[in-house]
Amino acid sequence: MSHTPKDAEFTPLNIAVLTVSDTRTVETDTSGQVLIERLEHAGHHLATRHIVIDDVYQMRAVVSNWIADPEIHVIISTGGTGFAGRDSTPEAIQPLFDKTIEGFGELFRHISAQQIGTSTIQSRAVGGLANGTVIFCLPGSTGACRTGWDDVIADQLDSRHRPCNFVSMLLTHRADNSNG
Repeated sequence: MSHTPKDAEFTPLNIAVLTVSDTRTVETDTSGQVLIERLEHAGHHLATRHIVIDDVYQMRAVVSNWIADPEIHVIISTGGTGFAGRDSTPEAIQPLFDKTIEGFGELFRHISAQQIGTSTIQSRAVGGLANGTVIFCLPGSTGACRTGWDDVIADQLDSRHRPCNFVSMLLTHRADNSNG
């Protein structure tokens, strides 16, 4: 069921994509590529893309710079949200949040349960807001990135989606901060 009025105007956002992996390269990063293809197909702009090893401080450095950049509205990360030894995306990124979007992880896991059953409990997908930037941290699988974008994120980044979306809040925050 769509909650998007047909006559509303779409507002493109600038989205940064971060892949957290000790082994992926641009050539082998299928999850990051799926996110880029989907965001561009939706009409948004890829602001930047980066691949970083699963290191808390390297992740925080990249994401902190993006949060401080007034041209970046959204950050989507893929990888490092499981329970393997080096999986540390939530630990790296959550301390940067001003507010947590509890419903993001809850909804993502609810939808994922229909696809992967109880294995969804091993997903630590999280979302939050930091300095007027919305951040979504997805698992590293290509399927999880498809699910996250298609079933949750796309609507929340569509200015036409009703009853609410993040777009007007993101743009209002950036405009308020650029005025002084």
